Amino acid sequence: MTQIQAALDHPVRAALVGLLRERGTVTSTEAARALGGSSGLYSFHFRQLARFGVVEEVAAGGRARPWRLVAVPSADALQSSLNRGLEDESYQHWLAVRDRAPGHWRRDQAFSEVVYLTPQELTELGNAVRALVAGYSGRSGPGRGAVAAVARFFPLID
Repeated sequence: MTQIQAALDHPVRAALVGLLRERGTVTSTEAARALGGSSGLYSFHFRQLARFGVVEEVAAGGRARPWRLVAVPSADALQSSLNRGLEDESYQHWLAVRDRAPGHWRRDQAFSEVVYLTPQELTELGNAVRALVAGYSGRSGPGRGAVAAVARFFPLID
């Protein structure tokens, strides 16, 4: 497996990236023939990879929709992009279904704040939040549910 494939969490997307690296361009139908499964499955995952800027459609005549790698990003950059996309997708899903959640779970704790920090303080803040969240990791049991904990601290540079 390549470094990019190893970084992908989703096995279908990893397989598609590998197939594109081998062949250059691939349609959903070709992916289904090569990997098994349905062309609809691969079409969906190609669109997801396109959302993350990993692939793009190639202009072609007729009904065929071939895809190609846009660039071969580093494994860290690809993982970061995939994670952000999944975080955003998960939050949008939460907003869509929260009215159906049990009453005690209908609130979230989202907030946004601009703070002024030195580079050292930025590092300290990130470490402090990681340490705080780590104290809650791996706990399950009655009354507890999975909660996404997402924090992004980055400089606002003009």
